[in-house]
Amino acid sequence: MSNQIKPIAIYLPQFHPIKENDIWWGKGFTEWTNVTKAAPKFKGHYQPHLPSDLGFYDLRLEESRLAQENMAKEHGIYGFCYYHYWFNGKKILDEPLKRKLKNPKEDFPFMVCWANENWTRSWDGLDKEVLLHQDYSEEDDIEHMNHLCKTYFSDSRYIKHEGKPVFIIYRPGLFKDIKKTISIWRDVARNNGIAELHIGYMQSWTSLDNHNELGFDFAAEFQPNFGNVPIVKEHFVIRILKKIRKKLKIKKQNKKSTKDKVIEYKDFVEQQKNVVYKTNVSPSITPMWDNSSRRRTNATIFNNSTPEIYGSWLNHILKNYPWNKNAEKFLFINAWNEWAEGNHLEPCRKWGKSYLEFTKSILKDYENEK
Repeated sequence: MSNQIKPIAIYLPQFHPIKENDIWWGKGFTEWTNVTKAAPKFKGHYQPHLPSDLGFYDLRLEESRLAQENMAKEHGIYGFCYYHYWFNGKKILDEPLKRKLKNPKEDFPFMVCWANENWTRSWDGLDKEVLLHQDYSEEDDIEHMNHLCKTYFSDSRYIKHEGKPVFIIYRPGLFKDIKKTISIWRDVARNNGIAELHIGYMQSWTSLDNHNELGFDFAAEFQPNFGNVPIVKEHFVIRILKKIRKKLKIKKQNKKSTKDKVIEYKDFVEQQKNVVYKTNVSPSITPMWDNSSRRRTNATIFNNSTPEIYGSWLNHILKNYPWNKNAEKFLFINAWNEWAEGNHLEPCRKWGKSYLEFTKSILKDYENEK
């Protein structure tokens, strides 16, 4: 068992135009469209998040992907975990990874996480308006795994654990029978000449106490863990607006809540430090979070995030997680480039490379102390 800790940065491929987004959101839409529209909601609110060193890149370009890979390598990141989108044979946002696979210069390790949920207008808060349905069947299980084996798992750059390709599911609770699906996947992989798979899931929506019994090899925390947040007091702006409405006797225009949830990042981090780690659940960390550029209402904002606080959390995980009892040694960082969620290691105009530099130095210090 390797003792090397492997920081895996979660990677969003939606930084290039596709025909579906042109139809749904307007011609030329990419993740940058929402990012550049963001504005501060209160004094001291960090918005918009704008890129610095890498600029407003297009992931169809080799130069952009190589620049990302080189920057990640330089700062101690082991590999990327690409979100993978599959809707019963329909593939979207796969162009950056398709181009990487054809280019030997892009030698950075990678794995995929299937974002197995309906594609909706949830970025605008309209969760019930489905754009692409996610349906499950035995036939789809077989077709999907054949595609994964032939396209990704056979690639020499694909991240493997003890020779087994690592495949992650985002929402296992949506499957009709996940145990049966995993069994089918393993059979299909063997038929493709891949002896075994190493299958995990993200604890983003579901925490399964019996995940090994269901066929999973491991689980991974997904940060931010919104099930474990400090008690949130109303932000002072919201309190003032309520007082003004009351004084002027202004009624709400609709019954739907438009209140943003503002959480002090420092408080959130301190709460996460109290988590009791499990050896078969890979730890996770998030540098910051603010999805107000995607959600005009009901956004969740981590206020006053700093590289120093992030660094203290990373240092805590490294020194307190039971690495000697964990097989995979994965440390998931959410995210490399979720710009519209205000959640990125990539350099921005406010912090430059600070988050990456803290990541590199803290990882290096930990390795030197061992």
